[in-house]
Amino acid sequence: MAEQKVHEVSEVGEGLEGARDFWEKYKNIIIGISAAIILIAGGWILYKNYIVKPKEERASEAMFKAEEFFRNDSLKLALNGDGQNKGFLNVIKNFDGTKAANLAHFYAGIIYLKTNDFNNAVKYLKDFSTDSKQIQMIAYGRLADAYSEQGKKDDAVNNYKKAGSYFPEDEANSSEFLFRAGYLLEAMGKNKEAVDVYKEIKDKFPKTEKGFSIDKYIYRLSVEKNDFSVK
Repeated sequence: MAEQKVHEVSEVGEGLEGARDFWEKYKNIIIGISAAIILIAGGWILYKNYIVKPKEERASEAMFKAEEFFRNDSLKLALNGDGQNKGFLNVIKNFDGTKAANLAHFYAGIIYLKTNDFNNAVKYLKDFSTDSKQIQMIAYGRLADAYSEQGKKDDAVNNYKKAGSYFPEDEANSSEFLFRAGYLLEAMGKNKEAVDVYKEIKDKFPKTEKGFSIDKYIYRLSVEKNDFSVK
């Protein structure tokens, strides 16, 4: 037993000696890496607190009046400001990378869509993204509207489908966007794909307005055309 204890003590001593040797050999590297980590972490904290946070606050302040203009349907003022108060385009230009600037892309896209400037509507809505699924669903749907107005039907269908499946909890809007996808496919002569979308509405959203009326669209496209078909 005594010999075993001596052996264990000897192993501990050897381990400590090895650790000391390792430290002496690599201490400069370890200290350098540790210092770099501390500097990076400290720099990030300073950057977040003294650059990012104030920038976010200024951007939010600039957004306040623009959002008020938007709610009052003063779309040009919301977009460009009134000389004293900034508009969404100014927020996008001067506060890039902030949450407010991201949201300003959404507002700008909606305004351009409402004012029939579909190129800019696509431009700004494409650059918007959010973790809020309901708002992102609306953004996909409005982007699809803009594509449709541009005549880019495939892009429109893809975004309508994306909108229709992104936040199914909102059954009314989800079924509406899927219906737009199906109706556009029908206009493109892609009847089978249109029927598939209509059936998806029937299966997933039967209690919505579109769900109640979707059978007639499915039936109309499912009936084989013949000489007695209504033209």
